[in-house]
Amino acid sequence: MIRALFPGTFDPIHNGHIDIATRATKLFDEVVVAVYSRPLKTLLFSPDERLELVRRAFEPNPKIIVQHYTGLTVDFANEINAQVIVRGLRVFSDFEFEFRLALANTELAPGIETMALITSKEHTFLSSTTVREIASLGGDVSTMVPDFVHQAIKEKFSQQEGDSEYATNALRD
Repeated sequence: MIRALFPGTFDPIHNGHIDIATRATKLFDEVVVAVYSRPLKTLLFSPDERLELVRRAFEPNPKIIVQHYTGLTVDFANEINAQVIVRGLRVFSDFEFEFRLALANTELAPGIETMALITSKEHTFLSSTTVREIASLGGDVSTMVPDFVHQAIKEKFSQQEGDSEYATNALRD
């Protein structure tokens, strides 16, 4: 059995993430979508909220398992016996970052391969940062995320209304 790991912050999960993970299930026996709990950036959703949204996104797919993790991605990959780390490439500028990350991961864990899937053309503009920024400014992100994620984003921003600190931080991350 070949197990792949698709790691990310998923703040929030969007249709591009879902597309990459779903396509990866055609290549691997099992895909572990791993929600990183402690990134070094400003987050909209807590680790538990992100984990729940990601679980809901993939609950109908028996080949996808959702877990959270902390620490090095390659350590988690080894812990769950993943042979491959799956990454998504949206635009050319992603390549340099992902290439360096893959080389560093290979240095740390030579037995784990990295595979990059090119995003579907309809998702090339999507990133979690873009979704958060548009939503924080009152824009419609309903075509970018599942309905339940859209609702969670609207609720989160309605709770934070009047709190200008998030909007300032969100635009920097």
